[in-house]
Amino acid sequence: MTASAPQPAALALYTDSSPNGFKITIALAELGLPYQLHHVRIEHAEHRLPAFLALNPHGRIPVLVDRDTGVTVFESAAILLYLAEKTGRLLPADPQQRWAAVTWLLFHAASMGPLLGQRVHFEIAEGGANGAAAAHFRQLSDAALATLDGRLARSPYLAGDAYSVADIASFGWLHIARIVGFDLAAWPHVQAWHARVAARPAVRLGVTIPAPATGA
Repeated sequence: MTASAPQPAALALYTDSSPNGFKITIALAELGLPYQLHHVRIEHAEHRLPAFLALNPHGRIPVLVDRDTGVTVFESAAILLYLAEKTGRLLPADPQQRWAAVTWLLFHAASMGPLLGQRVHFEIAEGGANGAAAAHFRQLSDAALATLDGRLARSPYLAGDAYSVADIASFGWLHIARIVGFDLAAWPHVQAWHARVAARPAVRLGVTIPAPATGA
């Protein structure tokens, strides 16, 4: 009898080495879910190819395809919620902590992620050439970090006692911020939380897939 070929994993992840991509590789590692990895090389404009645009018409990574359900999800916050719902993990069962996790996940999606992204762009990618824009996004991101610090002064994780999708999302961008030299010393609770999350084995693995980040 001839052995049948192994079936591909139900989940397919299209991603690159970026803060938004690392959120999903961390989550998949935390959940222990097998998946098929497709490295979408942004520097080669592979995110603008027709095959990728068929998955996400906005042309951004990450994208998750679930062959078992026929569902395709893009936007990192949506993918994190999808994986949490699929597995029943990474969202606390307690209603107060569950909605805290969702709230802080959306705080990241609406504020932390975009503001840090713009700050990295104007301070690092452009080398501070546009001083007004760099100062503007530095002020806004510092205010968001102060808000995060206030929350983490009261609880070890953003949802409360439980590590959740909210922590994964915020860590993705702060990991990049640390790589490019942002100092978190002004926010000691954020700094301690960052070290706590960074020590998790799944996080250490997730930030190396598909390759470690070397810049912004």
